[in-house]
Order: sequence, then C-alpha cells, then structure tokens
Amino acid sequence: MIELIIQLVLPLALLAVAYISGRLIERSHYRSIRSREAELRNMPAVTFKQVPKGWDVERSDLVTGSVVVSVDHFKRFLAGLRMVFGGRVKSYESLLDRARREALLRCKEHAQSRGFQAIVNVRLETTRMASSRRQGKATAGVEVLAFGTGLRLRREPA
Repeated sequence: MIELIIQLVLPLALLAVAYISGRLIERSHYRSIRSREAELRNMPAVTFKQVPKGWDVERSDLVTGSVVVSVDHFKRFLAGLRMVFGGRVKSYESLLDRARREALLRCKEHAQSRGFQAIVNVRLETTRMASSRRQGKATAGVEVLAFGTGLRLRREPA
C-alpha cells in the first residue's frame, strides 16, 4: 500500500513543485521584462532596412542580444499531453514570448552600453538546442538571437 502511494503521490508532488516553481520564475521574469521595457521605451528598434529620413547618423555598428531558455518539467508534461490530442501548445507560447522579449531587451541594452540611440534592421533568429538524450532528438532548449544595426545620431529622432 505504501509503495502504491509513493508511486502515485511522488510524481504528482514533483509535478506540483515544478508547476509552482515554474510559475514563480515566470512571473518574476515578466516583472523584470516589463520594468526594463519601460526603461528602454525611448530607444526605437525597428525592422526598416533603411535609416528613416531625418535621422542624422554619426556612427553605426552591429548590436546583438541572445538568450537560451529551457522548458520546465511541468510544461514539458503538458506539451507531451498536447502531442497526444493535438492542438495549440499554450505552455510553450509564454516561454517563447519571454525569450523573444528578453533577446530584444538585451540587444537594446547592448546598443545603449555602446552609446547608440536607435536600432534599425532588427531581426530575430531561433535555434533549437539538441539534448544529449535520445541521440540528440530531444530539445534541451531554444536560443533566440536578436540583432540589428545600432545607430548613434547627431540629434535625437523627432
């Protein structure tokens, strides 16, 4: 009887711990993202290939920001269930949203640290990082790289 309880309760308890810790970490990360986005809201990061008219560029260079994120066990469990029944995998959507926003923030912070006031031609690239388990077919995480051309302007854009 005790073995049966351990076999049932232990996995459920581990899933509960994974769920709670994952939610706390995600909430904390979203707070950090929102705060840093507010601080950097005056730095434009646009996908235009050309510098907008009226921007007087003094200097430019490549700026980047990358992040590697991994899935917690609870989300992996939910995604596994979704694979059986099909449909939208919501548990991964917030993970990828956080990764894209974090990579763009790091790109902006890199630009700011080098004295740039804007970024043009912003692009995002995503790479799956293979796990050493299951002969590299499992996913260990995802890297999101944000990059663009940082611009130092002679005067602030209007």
